[in-house]
Amino acid sequence: DAVRITQLYEQARWAILLEEIDCTEEEMMLFAALQESMMAVPELKAYLKIFRPKRLTLKGYKQYWFVFKDTSISYYKSQEEGFGEPIQQMNLKGCEVAPDEKQYSQWRGACLPSLSPLSPLSNGPAVSGCAQEKQYSQWMGACRLASKGKTMADSTYASEVANIQAFLAMQRSNPGPQPSATDETINTQSLVSPRYQKKYKAKQLTPRILEAHQNVAQLSLLEATMKFIQIWQSLPDFGVSYFVVRFKGCRKDEVLGIANNRLIRIDLAVGDVVKTWRYNNMRQWNVNWDIRQVAIEFEGNINVAFSCVTADCKIVHEYIGGYIFMSTRTKEQSDSLNEELFHKLTGGHEAL
Repeated sequence: DAVRITQLYEQARWAILLEEIDCTEEEMMLFAALQESMMAVPELKAYLKIFRPKRLTLKGYKQYWFVFKDTSISYYKSQEEGFGEPIQQMNLKGCEVAPDEKQYSQWRGACLPSLSPLSPLSNGPAVSGCAQEKQYSQWMGACRLASKGKTMADSTYASEVANIQAFLAMQRSNPGPQPSATDETINTQSLVSPRYQKKYKAKQLTPRILEAHQNVAQLSLLEATMKFIQIWQSLPDFGVSYFVVRFKGCRKDEVLGIANNRLIRIDLAVGDVVKTWRYNNMRQWNVNWDIRQVAIEFEGNINVAFSCVTADCKIVHEYIGGYIFMSTRTKEQSDSLNEELFHKLTGGHEAL
């Protein structure tokens, strides 16, 4: 379910960025790297000329509006028609990408590569007419990556473009300064939480994120999204909701953490875990709606009661009931829902 996956990803992303859940520094860099992989894939758009060899005429060039997206090149009659159906779309995955040697040796502005599919015997069209070296390098680099099934969002695209520019500079009699192939600074503010933005400068975060990105660069968009969600769900504090409560017989407020399999009693002053109770040891629980107090009985004659300070006790009751209901479900029951049991565990009956 693509919608559900997207919702989970956004929930996970903002929980990480807003520091609603703790993670290690290494995990934060990995989260940032996965976000970098999932960012919108860049596109290239320009008026270029396409060359189709003709036997009866020398005029084989014709100008079109070209769009390079993902691993495909599409072309249209004009820019205005670029939102409609293309005249042709060419998927470059598995293609051979090479410059037109005749034009390349007499470079005037640059030519785009010829595309020769590996499987068909016939050659593909040659696209030409780049206005400058930079444009040629961008399109050529995109073509080379696309032939390998990669997009311009890949971390190697910048270095691929820089290498092509350096090669072109070598072809000139008076080569100018060669562009650096170092990685450009990425927008780290949208990738890591404020704690790490204060701790490190962007130029310090960038190489660490790119280093982590090397381990996930081959993941597709869906795989990267699922990986992000899975790591988020594996964090120790995942799924824990916190409420300020006052336990029966105590004079100070404390924190109650409600997880999918346990209740956690936490010292409000220092944040230390005082006690943990697991649901599989719970015998029963109820709510005294008159005094707004939750009472829970565990095995071993352990009784716990508390009133809620920062939320209605009904919310705590619904959390506990909801988690216990989820624990009763199995993979075989994933398509069915026992609504009667769900309402029995989460509904409760408030005092009139």
